[in-house]
Amino acid sequence: MKNRYSRQILYTYVGEKGQEKIGGKHVLVLGCGALGTANSESLVRGGIGKLTVIDRDYVEESNLQRQQLFTEEDCINELPKAVAAKKHLQQINSTVDIRAHVMDATAANLPPLLQDVDLVIDATDNFDIRFLMNDLIHQYQVPWIVGSCVGSTGMSFTILPGETPCLRCLLDATPISGATCDSVGIIAPAVQMVVAHQQAEALKLLVEDYSALRSNLVTFDLWNNLYHSIDIKRAKRGSCPTCGEYPSYPSLNYETQTKMEVLCGRNTVQVRAKRKIYLDELANRLRKISAVKQNEFLLSLTYQGYRVVIFQDGRFLIHGTDSTDVARNIYYQLVG
Repeated sequence: MKNRYSRQILYTYVGEKGQEKIGGKHVLVLGCGALGTANSESLVRGGIGKLTVIDRDYVEESNLQRQQLFTEEDCINELPKAVAAKKHLQQINSTVDIRAHVMDATAANLPPLLQDVDLVIDATDNFDIRFLMNDLIHQYQVPWIVGSCVGSTGMSFTILPGETPCLRCLLDATPISGATCDSVGIIAPAVQMVVAHQQAEALKLLVEDYSALRSNLVTFDLWNNLYHSIDIKRAKRGSCPTCGEYPSYPSLNYETQTKMEVLCGRNTVQVRAKRKIYLDELANRLRKISAVKQNEFLLSLTYQGYRVVIFQDGRFLIHGTDSTDVARNIYYQLVG
């Protein structure tokens, strides 16, 4: 495919040398929902050398409105998002080395994946994971492009370890809405606008045109025709525990043992157990109490009126409740 990247190469600031640099770079996309699928597709179409995608969830019907890589078949088969994304991305560009990880991002399992990464793109909707990655990218000195969207609004900014304020600095200086797409909805154009900003910055970093990087935080509201660019340089704090003079990286001390987590806006509780689940063995046992749907990555069933999805890595999603007590009881009843 000699002419595959010809239009990108024709762009002055990319050129042949820039395209070669893109082809030698490794990007990690954290999250494989709306922002993650769109960012991943753009990177793969643009000729990135290696792409790692991480996501803990599976494809549901409500995702199809804005998560552009997924299909109805992925939904019917309950494929993990990372697996479905890799399948479609590989069909778009078979020359890219694509690694898909179905996992809950933690302080224990993320570091090995950052060893040779040139850039991280934020595509998660979870601030605990964002703070965790904020600490890690400063430890590993990896640029990070943050992005989020909800309703018709969105924001993006680029974090360069050692140069710009970090996420912890900004959250001390900037009010952050608690709304999520699961609670107030989202329109697809807001996703595309955030991705456009993230991908423009990604290309600048990948071709190493650092002088062109945007130093401001961008926010917008497409429905109400608002667009703001905010100077964030003064938000950087010498006392910041992540990027300050004496970093302690507080989010890396987070305990990763068995825990319960209410997923924001989804009426779902995630149970994370530090044990591997043998799906075939568990499915055979659970079929005695309920119909079980299974693929090689997860199994699902309805139990006591709740929809339960169980992953190989020991995670349970209990849909239909925001009670950790209910989730805990269901977990122990199913696994003993």
